[in-house]
Amino acid sequence: MQHIFQPAVYIVASARNGTIYVGVTSDLVKRVWEHREGAVEGFTKRYGCKILVWHELHSTMEHAIVREKQLKGGSRKRKFALIEQSNPQWRDIYADICG
Repeated sequence: MQHIFQPAVYIVASARNGTIYVGVTSDLVKRVWEHREGAVEGFTKRYGCKILVWHELHSTMEHAIVREKQLKGGSRKRKFALIEQSNPQWRDIYADICG
C-alpha cells in the first residue's frame, strides 16, 4: 500500500445517492482503506460508507480542515453536486489514488 502523506478532504458513500461522509486526513490511501475494511468504529462503519467518490488534495492540513468544515456545513444537495461534477457515475475511485 503506497502512502501519500498529503492533506486531503474526501467523501465516502454507501451507494450512489446514499449515505455520505466527509472527512479529512493526511494519508488518503490508508484512511480510505480503513473505511473500506470497517477497521474503525463509527459512522462510516455503521452506515457502510466504503466507496471513495470524491477527494481534494491540499497544501496544508489547516487548508484541508477549513475545506472539510465548509463542506460539512453545506447541504446534501451541494455535496452531491460536487461529487457529480467530477464523478457523475459515483464510481469508486479508490484504485485511482493507490497509484
